[in-house]
Amino acid sequence: MKKFYGRRAYVQSAGVRNDMEIDGFAVAVCNELGVELSRHRSRSFSDMREFGDDLGQFDLIVALSPASEQQALDLTTNAHVAVEYWPITDPSGAAEGRQAKLAAYRVTRDQIRDRMLGRFGDPPKDG
Repeated sequence: MKKFYGRRAYVQSAGVRNDMEIDGFAVAVCNELGVELSRHRSRSFSDMREFGDDLGQFDLIVALSPASEQQALDLTTNAHVAVEYWPITDPSGAAEGRQAKLAAYRVTRDQIRDRMLGRFGDPPKDG
């Protein structure tokens, strides 16, 4: 999101669980597009609350799994925030061997990119 739209929107990444370390395959395939994830740390919705982020102050939550959609809906019951579910393929465990795994992660990366562009439009030409 930040790669395409810069600081035009406040974006936070969170999920149901806090795994802390991002998957190396995700880092590799995003790096192919110039998106640096090696220092990215995932956090849970609970972590966001602990860090002072109020989910109710966001305009939109995009859930990439049914579990995260349900948790986002539960946590924003009394807030005016839209929750959208984007059914994206989970590449973890989808293939055997490095090249096959990278191919599966590229499919997921491209699904997310395509959904983002479809939802938010082409990135501004001025960066």
